[in-house]
Amino acid sequence: MLFQSKSYLKFLLKSTKLHGVHSPFIYELVSQCFNDTKQKGWYSQFEKYRNSLINNSSSITVEDFGAGSKSLKSNKRKISEIAKNAGITSKRGELLGRFATYLNANVILEIGTSLGIATSCLALGNPKATITTLEGCTATAAIATDHFKKFKLNNINTVIGNFNETLAKTIDGNTYDLIYFDGNHQKEATIAYFNQCLRHSHNESVFIFDDIYWSKEMKEAWKYIKEHPKVSLTIDTFHWGVVFFRQEQVKEHFVVRV
Repeated sequence: MLFQSKSYLKFLLKSTKLHGVHSPFIYELVSQCFNDTKQKGWYSQFEKYRNSLINNSSSITVEDFGAGSKSLKSNKRKISEIAKNAGITSKRGELLGRFATYLNANVILEIGTSLGIATSCLALGNPKATITTLEGCTATAAIATDHFKKFKLNNINTVIGNFNETLAKTIDGNTYDLIYFDGNHQKEATIAYFNQCLRHSHNESVFIFDDIYWSKEMKEAWKYIKEHPKVSLTIDTFHWGVVFFRQEQVKEHFVVRV
C-alpha cells in the first residue's frame, strides 16, 4: 500500500486534465470518451449485474495463479468480498464500456474474467462485439458464466484454465481490436502476455493494462511496454495503462487524471 500511495502522489504531480493534452487524437478520446457524462442506457444493467454479486454472501474456494489479492488473504472467499475488492468499480466499468463503443472494438479479448464484472461492461457497452474472456479459476468462472446467462450476455465466450496454456491456443489465428489485461499482476507474466498478444494486434488495436502501479514489478512492466518500439501512444490514468500502436503518429506518453 505504501508503494501505491507514493506512486499516486507522483502521478498527481505529473498528470494533467484535458487542457494539458496536445495530441488531437488523445484530446478527442479524453473529451469524447473519458469525459463523457451522458447517461447510457446500459449503465443500469451493469449496476444490476455488479450489485447482484456485491450482495451475494455465499463463499467459494479461489485458485490464484497470479499475484493474488492484497486485501483477501484466504483462498475461501465470499463472492461479495471478491466483487468489492477485486471487481471493477462503477466509474471504471462505465469507462471500459464506453471504450468498447468509442473505439469500435468488435473483437475483444479479456485476460482475467474473475466474476465477469468488467466483462459485462464490454458486452453491454458494445453488444455487437465478440468477446473472449480467459479465467484461471474454475469457481469464479462458474459464477461469471452463470451471470452471463442470467443477464443474457450472449456475445461472451469463456475459456477456463491457466493462461500459460490457454492464451496461445485462444489467440492463434485471431486479431483483436481491444485487449484488456487483468489476470496476472506480475512483471514477467505481464510482459510475456503483452509480447504474445502483440502479434495479434493491428494499427488501430488498443491494449488496456489494469493496476499498472500494483507493485514495483508492475511499474517496471509498464515501463517496458511504453518503451517497446511498436508502441506509439500511451495514457497513464494511474489505475490503467492504455496502449496504442498508431504508427502514423509520433511516440508520446500522456499522464491524465480521469
